[in-house]
Amino acid sequence: MKINVISIVFPILFLATGNLFAEKTKPNYDESKVPKFVLPDPLQSPKFGTIKTPEDWFNKRRPELLALFKKEVYGQMPGVDPLKINFETLTSVSDALSGKATRKEVRVYFDYPNKEPKIDLLIYIPNKRKGPVPAFLGYNYKGNHSIVDDPDVAACPPIEGSRYGKVVPEEHRAENKHRWSLDRILDAGYALISGCYEQVDPDRNEGYNNGIHLLFKKEFPDKEVGDFPANISGWAWALSRVLDCLEKMPEINAKKVIVIGHSRLGKTALWAGANDTRFAGIISNNSGCGGAALSKRAFGETVELINLGAPHWFCKNFKKYNKKEEDLTIDQHELIALIAPRPVYIASATLDEWADPKGEFLSGFHADPVYKLLGADGIGDCKEWPPADHPVGKKIRYHLRTGKHDVTDYDWVQYIKFADELVK
Repeated sequence: MKINVISIVFPILFLATGNLFAEKTKPNYDESKVPKFVLPDPLQSPKFGTIKTPEDWFNKRRPELLALFKKEVYGQMPGVDPLKINFETLTSVSDALSGKATRKEVRVYFDYPNKEPKIDLLIYIPNKRKGPVPAFLGYNYKGNHSIVDDPDVAACPPIEGSRYGKVVPEEHRAENKHRWSLDRILDAGYALISGCYEQVDPDRNEGYNNGIHLLFKKEFPDKEVGDFPANISGWAWALSRVLDCLEKMPEINAKKVIVIGHSRLGKTALWAGANDTRFAGIISNNSGCGGAALSKRAFGETVELINLGAPHWFCKNFKKYNKKEEDLTIDQHELIALIAPRPVYIASATLDEWADPKGEFLSGFHADPVYKLLGADGIGDCKEWPPADHPVGKKIRYHLRTGKHDVTDYDWVQYIKFADELVK
């Protein structure tokens, strides 16, 4: 059985947004030119037939889908040697932000006692708390010093092969603080934990010869195989290793950690949440192709465009589907389904056609049958793509925010409400 895609009409006209990658192949922004397609049914297994019980989902279909995404999209996920994961506290200040928070800088080692690779975490913990607190965990782009206006936060250390050069420049300090709503997060009783994703693995197509991939050589000696773990798998793997460390921090309630990501890091957050069921909630902000958006729509950024622009994000097998999305036996609604029954938030922006906001919504919509099978209210009574600035859904939450490809205070208001209702 296949799922026929519902017809959804939304009255707002989008404005086209440019992208460097689009110069190689022109993207489609015309709904009338979206190819006809049929989505695979997440509850229909070619091996096991119709999935009718939660037990069959968890024991049969879920492992099957997870294996397909590893093979065809993101690449394999490495194993874990818990003895190799360690961390140390570099600084701890109990009266940060005029006494509102405790600020810590913590260095996580992925191959201890070796000092590389590593990631430096910036952690803010609300001082008004009773016991361990829930937390938002997410990567940043330009270093921890870029997300807060605090001269005492260390600048990101040199990153060989970084897309920003060998050093993440000091001039990025506080550049992206608008994306994190730190005061709002702390006032709501959550910790914020962030680190620069390029410390884990530089965001560059150089053959997986640096960063976290240096650890994968023994387990995956042949980098040319089609399902070799690509960057998104490496970044997602490292988020789980950070969670390993958070489980040892008494101030953090590691059972209530919500992983969040924007754009390519939204793709990473979804993949981390699909693999690691310890994450209590997952937030995908403007994640687009290879994230929340359906690949088969071929709207905005397509499989071909993303593989041309960032061939290191996805495994080599994914390139088989350049201009051949119809050949995919899976699609991104099944990635959302892999998170079930945990809460997931998918967010889009009206001016972000490149990320295909409609396709992002449809992934959540078509993951709903799995949530219902597991006894969870997913998309709720929502039947069509909602207008801008009107969040919908229950455990599958969605909103289309007015504005561009970014993270704003509006988004954080919704994320905190979502976390209060479903995680905290």
